[in-house]
Amino acid sequence: MSQTVFAPWADPDQKPLIRFENVTKKFGEFVAIDDLSLDIYEQEFFALLGPSGCGKTTMMRMLAGFENPTSGRMLLAGQDIAGVPPNKRAVNMMFQSYALFPHLSIWDNIAFGLRRDNKPKDEINARVEEMLKLTRLEKFARRKPHQISGGQRQRVALARSLAKAPKLLLLDEPMGALDKKLRQDTQFELMDIQETTGTTFVIVTHDQEEAMTVASRVAVMDEGRIIQVATPADIYEAPNSIYVADFIGDVNLFNGTTSPEGDDRYAVHWAEGHPPLIATSAQPFSDGQSSHFAIRPEKIAISTERPTETANVLQGKVLDIAYLGNISTYHVALPSGQIIKAQTANTRRISRRAITWEDPVWLSWNATAGVLLDR
Repeated sequence: MSQTVFAPWADPDQKPLIRFENVTKKFGEFVAIDDLSLDIYEQEFFALLGPSGCGKTTMMRMLAGFENPTSGRMLLAGQDIAGVPPNKRAVNMMFQSYALFPHLSIWDNIAFGLRRDNKPKDEINARVEEMLKLTRLEKFARRKPHQISGGQRQRVALARSLAKAPKLLLLDEPMGALDKKLRQDTQFELMDIQETTGTTFVIVTHDQEEAMTVASRVAVMDEGRIIQVATPADIYEAPNSIYVADFIGDVNLFNGTTSPEGDDRYAVHWAEGHPPLIATSAQPFSDGQSSHFAIRPEKIAISTERPTETANVLQGKVLDIAYLGNISTYHVALPSGQIIKAQTANTRRISRRAITWEDPVWLSWNATAGVLLDR
């Protein structure tokens, strides 16, 4: 049985849950969001990713109702929500600080919003129990927030945010306070909960790994603009600019000029006295056009013998080796002075490895391994 791929953004008949139409947000003279248009679909786990000050938190605050656009329209399920107060929107926000009530039990923290809406008692009881079960907190219902761990507090905040069944849940750096191991476990829990409830999640993060793990699509932002919106795989494998390639993961960049070689193949002239690099690109480049060739370290093979039968071969010298347990990253200096990173999986014991510091080595990759960029 084939599983259907979740990609509502690729279906022209799907209506977005959230639509930003030419939204600009200014604070005095400062432009925080610059003429931004974006569609987010129901049941998406959507990540806004970018450095501090890129506008991602401003977008979230506008969705939550704490800020209104200076110009443009913001629609939720087809309704313009500018000016609608936060408590009248089908939107909930989970803050970085979790903002739990310290004097209330976990149970009462989750029930808080439902009680404020004057829901019937049995309905509140049923909903809180359901949320405790969803977030695996049944055992902790009677405890106070200070009596449970940081990861459990995070789940209480999530349960409380989901209790009112919002159409949209906004998560502002939700895992910022957790250590790395717990953070990774929590990411998978979040994905499971999002899938179980079918709620649309929009997460703000500056952690690329987090965005790549949890999101159905990622919007990479810079200075109030969206540079690229795509699935994590496309953002990583097919970035549309140096900014995106460099922002996500490690990348080697060669700057040069291209000349066509026929059949989507190009030669990239990158250093005087060095053979050009051979790359493929579906996007056309003209002869002599300045371009940037980006290649991930794991796509580059490193060897002590000169490889044959491969499109690109460079020689260099090992400057540094970063041993990360499962992988090793080699920093190799080319004769041009450029430093290239190549990565290998450590499948053998360390004593069996052939390459060490100062060794002359060959770097190689095929024509389709990298991506040619025009900006």
